[in-house]
Amino acid sequence: MSDFSAVTQAQRRAWGLGDLSMLAARTPPLYAERLCEELDLRARERVLDVAAGTGTASIAAARRFCEVVASDFVPESLEAARRLAGVEGLELDVRVADAQDLPFADGSFDVVMSTFGAMFAPDQERVAAELLRVVRPGGRIGLLAWRPDGVVGAYAAAIGRYLAPPPGVPSPFGWGTARRVRELFGGHGTLRTATRTQPFRYPSVEFAVGFLAEWYGPARGALAALGEERRAALRDDMAEVWRSADRAGDGTLVADAAYLETVVVKEGRPNG
Repeated sequence: MSDFSAVTQAQRRAWGLGDLSMLAARTPPLYAERLCEELDLRARERVLDVAAGTGTASIAAARRFCEVVASDFVPESLEAARRLAGVEGLELDVRVADAQDLPFADGSFDVVMSTFGAMFAPDQERVAAELLRVVRPGGRIGLLAWRPDGVVGAYAAAIGRYLAPPPGVPSPFGWGTARRVRELFGGHGTLRTATRTQPFRYPSVEFAVGFLAEWYGPARGALAALGEERRAALRDDMAEVWRSADRAGDGTLVADAAYLETVVVKEGRPNG
């Protein structure tokens, strides 16, 4: 992981600039509930949510009476996850951890999942190996990743035209393609993928740009790194991404963001 350590540290700082709980509170958690159903979670199963953020998927699993561990490399996000779970009276264990180096024993979990989180870790092969390692034989891995041809992919591409990504780091949006996830997980069990959409609903395009600039760490960091003229140009490009995807037609914003849902059933039989 040494080749990617500086990138990982920079990512930790970038995600820490925002507040994912503000985004989660205004995003219907359809994706998390759907993934839990696709994984067919059962009561008392041990579930690990990797790069959990503020715990949207963790809480969805806890609602199903699972024993859930939420892990992330931003401690403030995990504190928000613990607080939100507590509001619902749900138990949630939280652990500060990097998706590329999970502090759990082999085969510790029945289910491992990640919703739009693990995809951003720079060492993709290492992440896949860690997810496979900590899930038991016969266990399930559920992953959600934004598609490169969707609105979130376009948003990232707009930022990339102003701030180039680190050299030698593969695009996180590879996780949003069936080809890449088969490269990472093929041969380790059965795998199925499906393209889904997650709606984003905001009062207006302008609100969406400002809201993400304030609370989404990578966008906030990108804008802060630019001079005034280029910052204004990037905000214009961000607005154009939303306008191109908007289906509302009434001055508000409704955009469906495409993502890839992947479910892997690890080869082998459960112990015992």
